[in-house]
Amino acid sequence: MPPAPSSAGALFGALVPLAQRYAELLAGPGVERGLIGPGERSRIWDRHLLNSAVVAEFVPQRADVVDLGSGAGLPGLVLAIMLPDSQVTLVEPMERRTAFLAECVAELGLANVMICRGRAEDLAGRLAADVVTCRAVARLDRLAVLATGLVRPGGQVLAIKGAGAAQEIKDARDVLRGLGVNGVEVVTAGAGLLSQPTTVVRFTASLAPRAQARRHRDRVPRGRERSGS
Repeated sequence: MPPAPSSAGALFGALVPLAQRYAELLAGPGVERGLIGPGERSRIWDRHLLNSAVVAEFVPQRADVVDLGSGAGLPGLVLAIMLPDSQVTLVEPMERRTAFLAECVAELGLANVMICRGRAEDLAGRLAADVVTCRAVARLDRLAVLATGLVRPGGQVLAIKGAGAAQEIKDARDVLRGLGVNGVEVVTAGAGLLSQPTTVVRFTASLAPRAQARRHRDRVPRGRERSGS
């Protein structure tokens, strides 16, 4: 695995050694347990850690954050490292992944992290975050339904996406309209720091009662979420 690039210092500052230890956990046990592909070792920093870290610029100070489908902890654990004053809840349904997350939290000494094993559908209404983050979980039409069940009214959803983000918004417009979300937009993070800035779909959850989102969840077929990795 390559050493931390210079851009890591600009993002993590004095916390680079902590981020480096997490990178080692991803490249070691993370690969051995199949949470990260072996070909990703050389791209741990650029494709995974830095790609996640730049999203911190969109998270308010001292926010309660839920990372949906956390997988190997991306972007949730990265944000927990960068935002020690924020409480980060990692939501992940698979036991082997939550076991890895627990080991990372203990190894990194992160007191601001809680791990919640379960599906977003089953946790809807039991969590009420200021911000919900997600990476490589599902297409936006399904993801919006899952995320709005975990965010407080008026809270923010930050979904890390790829080049097809704008098309996903178009494809999901009926669902987004039904959920009453506001300010749906594609934003980028890390320009000037990353060779390929991170693309994020950002929107604000409805201020209406959650019953509206609940009706949509009942109509969306249950599917297997793809956790970030």
